[in-house]
Formats: sequence, C-alpha cells, structure tokens
Amino acid sequence: MKISSHAVAGMLGTWQEGPGPAHQRLSDRLRLLILDGRLFLGAALPSERDLAVALGTSRTTVGTAFRTLVEHGYLATQARTRATVRLPDDTTPEHLVGTDAETIDLSFAAPAAPVEILHAAFATALEQLPRHFERHGYDRYGTAELREAVARWYQRRGLPTRPDHILITNGAQHALALLTRVLLSPRDKVLIDHPTYPHAITTFTQARARLLPVAVTSSGWDTEQLQAAGQAANLAYLIPDFHNPTGMCMPTSVRQQLRLACPTVVDETMTDLALDVPSPEPLALHMPTAISIGSVSKSVWGGLRTGWIRALPSLLERVEQARPTTDLGTPVVEQLATAVLLNEHQTQRPDTLQQLRSQRDALWQALTEHLPNVHAPQPAGGVTLWAAFPGPVSSRLAAMAPDHGVTIAAGPRFGIGGAFERNIRLPYTLPSSQLAQAIRRLAQAAQALAQGATGTHTLAPIA
Repeated sequence: MKISSHAVAGMLGTWQEGPGPAHQRLSDRLRLLILDGRLFLGAALPSERDLAVALGTSRTTVGTAFRTLVEHGYLATQARTRATVRLPDDTTPEHLVGTDAETIDLSFAAPAAPVEILHAAFATALEQLPRHFERHGYDRYGTAELREAVARWYQRRGLPTRPDHILITNGAQHALALLTRVLLSPRDKVLIDHPTYPHAITTFTQARARLLPVAVTSSGWDTEQLQAAGQAANLAYLIPDFHNPTGMCMPTSVRQQLRLACPTVVDETMTDLALDVPSPEPLALHMPTAISIGSVSKSVWGGLRTGWIRALPSLLERVEQARPTTDLGTPVVEQLATAVLLNEHQTQRPDTLQQLRSQRDALWQALTEHLPNVHAPQPAGGVTLWAAFPGPVSSRLAAMAPDHGVTIAAGPRFGIGGAFERNIRLPYTLPSSQLAQAIRRLAQAAQALAQGATGTHTLAPIA
C-alpha cells in the first residue's frame, strides 16, 4: 500500500526539533514511526522529491535519511520503485515486543482481576444458564438479563433508560466499531478529543474518516471549540469521564452547555472509577441524543469482554442489522456474569477505589523522586497519569525503555500529526512497589537517552 507524502508529513509532526543534523533527525523520526507501527511493514513511502516538498526541506536531506534507514534495515529499495518499510533481519520476536518475565509493563492500563468476585459472578451465571438452553444463543441485541441490568445502571446514575435502548457488545471498542460502520462513510469528518484513545483513532482512520482534533488542555474542554468543530463534523467521539489518557473529568458546567450539531458517541468506560470526586452524571442527561458506550473492562477486568451501546431503538436496529459482518452476538455466560456484577454494584467497589488512590499516589511520588522534571497532574479518577517531559523524547524513550526493564505507551499514539512527543501515559493499575520500580527503570532509560543511547524495540500493544 502506498502512503502519500502529506500523510507521512502529518505523522512526522515537528520532526525538526532535537539535536543533530536534519537528515539524522528525519531518519530517527521515520525509524520510530516504523517501530511504532504507524508506518506499517510493506508500506510504500513517497518519493524523495515528493516527501521533500511536503516537509519543506531539501531532497538531499530526505535522500540521506532514506539511505540511513536502508543501511540499518528499516527500508528496502529497488530500481524504479518506492522504498518500502521493513525491519532488520536480526530483529527477533522477543525484541519486537520488548517484554519478558522481568519487564514491568506500563503500556496496559488494566486492572487486576478481582478473583473472588468473578468466581461468584460466573458461578451464579452458570446456575442461570440452563434457562437459555431452549434458545439458539444468537442474540444480536443481547440477553434480557444484561440489557435490564445496564438500564438499571443508568437509572441509578439519574438517566431514565429502558432495556430496548440497550444493545450488548463484545466490549466498548466493539461498540465503537459497530457505530462507526453504521454512522460513517469514507471522507466523513470525526471530531475527537486530542489526545484520545488510540484504538478509537485506528477505528476511524481504517474507516477512511478525517479527524478533527479539539485539544483537551490542562484547563479541560473548550465548549466553543467543540461546538464549532461539531458544525463541520459528521460524528463526535468524546471521553468526558476520567478521560483516557489524561484522567480529566468534564465539569458539570461544560456538560450543561455542550450542544453538538453532529451525532455524539460518549465513551463511559471509566465512569465508575471516581477517586476524589463524586461519580460524574451522564452526558446524555444534558444531550439527550448522545450515544453512550460502556463496558466493565476497566471497572472490573479487561478479560471480561462485555460492553454496550445506549441509544434510540431506531439506531440500535441499524446496528443490529449491520452486526453479522463482525459477529453474531456476545457469549451468553459472560453476559449473565456481567449482569450479576452490575446488579450487585461490583463496578464501584470501595476497596478497589481505595487501592487505586494509593497506587496513584505512589506513582506520583515515584515520579517526584526519580523524574522531578516530569510534570504529571493527579487525576480525580480513572487509571492513568498523563506525564509531560521537558523535551520531545516520548517515542525515543518508548523504543529503548524495554532495555531497562519497562514498557511504556508513547504520547503520539494518543494523537495525530506527531503530537504529544513530550507525553507518556502512565497507568497506576499495578501494585505500588512495582510502580516505584518501573519509574526507577524509566528514569534510568531517560538518563541513557540523554547520553545519546537509542533503542530499536517496536512499541508494545496498549489498552
């Protein structure tokens, strides 16, 4: 597949920043894009001339950068053809992932499984399962038990909801993919928070949509900018509740004022993880046409792949009709177990929330001690800190951090156009002792990077 010069230029972002000659900075950034997976294996890059024009630099700079990548095994060239992306022959599968038993993985913002609670929920689910045996098991809307439980979950939060406003999915990501299939066409525009959830970016770009980023700054959401962008968008995707990756929570005053002219998907995956503030009220209370998606992947366990869509029945009917191209329904046992968890209020467990507070504080304290130049505001909920380094080191740090025993999620994965090179997302879902050790290792990696070290690890999967 060919990649245009403008697409590559957008991925590179402000590649001119940093030490060394221009061709070195360009080859380093292209290498990181390859390791990151944003320039995928086998992709055909634009010609040297076209890329030079798009970047506003000389063809000599681009040519030298390409030759450096060829010499190190990151590009393959043949006469009269475009350079194509590859990886060095000596890159082993272990080196690609960069993890082993001793590596601390900070790329996943995933809670530990609450073993006893899950055992009890599935035991109850198995007791209830026989009453479903006379049915075929293929229910594209979901079981009545879980649709009713999700509707009650919304009602407890002050949002009247009927079961026929709920469709069950295989997680919130699946819900977003189904809605994207139904609501978007190629070249449609999608308003997104910036930064935002990486897999949402992937979902929209694979649908050939054009992204309209609106910044989530240290001050939060800008209502005027959101509403202006909404005028030009065909769809909006927002994470107002303990935003991933920043952890920020949209204030009630913004929720009350926000009115978007386009269909709006609200991701409520983090809603039940309020640590220092009351649980936020649903955005759909103030925006009745909002389409809400949620799951129990963050509030209970990532391995429980059960989610939902809350929307008008007319839209859910369109989703149900489009669903067979992806799956034929969510497993019944998982649905019954999730219904038990919701009915017993197990998505808001006080002991778990207290543990998250303690781990968040331990992570912040470790950053203060070992990386004092890194700025990381403490969020009022969710599971992640959005840390900012003094310089644009994120992708380079992620490529070499596994050499020091830690994997991280680089900032540009949460944005477009090469943004957020100063940021990394740090989850606090691991035990405090592991978090402290991870930050010590990260500080060692940052010191090595400052001394000129480089890394060749592809970036780890994230969630």
